[in-house]
Amino acid sequence: MSELIIYHNPRCSKSRATLALIEAQGHTPTIVEYLTTPPTVPELQDIIKKLGIHPRDILRTKEEEYKSLNLADQSLSDEAILAAITEHPRLLERPIVVTNNQAIIGRPPENVLPLLASLT
Repeated sequence: MSELIIYHNPRCSKSRATLALIEAQGHTPTIVEYLTTPPTVPELQDIIKKLGIHPRDILRTKEEEYKSLNLADQSLSDEAILAAITEHPRLLERPIVVTNNQAIIGRPPENVLPLLASLT
């Protein structure tokens, strides 16, 4: 069976709902509370590759750090974006559910259902 990981914020209702949905489907994911254990740059690169998106696409643009770090600046490199997320994990979109081969952002929580179906 594939490893199932959720990058989770227990204070976020969408993250809690996604975790509950995963568990209701009979899965027991590894829970990474990313605010206390931020993903490393290589881990983020792997997640982004599995999501099939760009680093900018996992930024929470309404967070204060987004504004204070001027992350709207389109000239910033992917490496700068990833470093900012690692240093300021509140910037990471949540929740993100990852398996060995794929990942999905659980907004809305039902987004994870096709990923879970692929595990059976």
